[in-house]
Amino acid sequence: MSGKPIIELTDADIFQREELVLRNVTLKVEEGEFVYLIGRVGTGKSSLIKTLNAEIPLVSGTGRVLDYDLNALRNRDVPMLRRKLGVVFQDFRLLSDRNVKANLEFVLKATGWKQPKAIEERIHQVLELVGMEHQLVRMPHRLSGGEQQRVVIARAMLNDPPLILADEPTGNLDPETSEQILGLLQELNHQGKTVVMATHDYALIGKHKARTLSCEGKKVTDVTKADGELDFNLLM
Repeated sequence: MSGKPIIELTDADIFQREELVLRNVTLKVEEGEFVYLIGRVGTGKSSLIKTLNAEIPLVSGTGRVLDYDLNALRNRDVPMLRRKLGVVFQDFRLLSDRNVKANLEFVLKATGWKQPKAIEERIHQVLELVGMEHQLVRMPHRLSGGEQQRVVIARAMLNDPPLILADEPTGNLDPETSEQILGLLQELNHQGKTVVMATHDYALIGKHKARTLSCEGKKVTDVTKADGELDFNLLM
């Protein structure tokens, strides 16, 4: 790791609609890190991810993501930020009226790709990356949950972003498929991508340790000990 921060928050208050869900959040994530964001449902994990993605505005404290100042972010800058990060959602958010290829094509065209040959080549590249290169013409409802999530990861990688935000990517999957999806995210991390993964699957992260931030009591706390184990006293 270079040590260069890719995410920085200082004294940030995180809201979900009008409700304060996290208070005085101060954290730094460096390039190349893999970070878990853990906590029970409703403790602010998704709201924090949405703040980093500029889906929820940062109204208190300061924040930077990929050199973008979240406090000064103009509406016209938001698409530029989002081209530099990939988001993996728990509920997939695939367009149900079009097949896998058309889903990915839609994203590329929406982010400025114009050459049909380049679009087709990039779609094949990202689907091959996630083992879905033979599912181009399948409709989303014809895919299993794990297959849909693989397509979602492929979609997140279309613009080769340096940062991936994964919001409960294994939340709707069985344990074996969850392992496979986490393995894909770890492989992307090994290739140099920074990954922040929100999850409440403690069994999964117990087997695949990484730096871990806990959302609890409206606070974000680093609960990773020097040996990589979790400090359960801080999780109490």
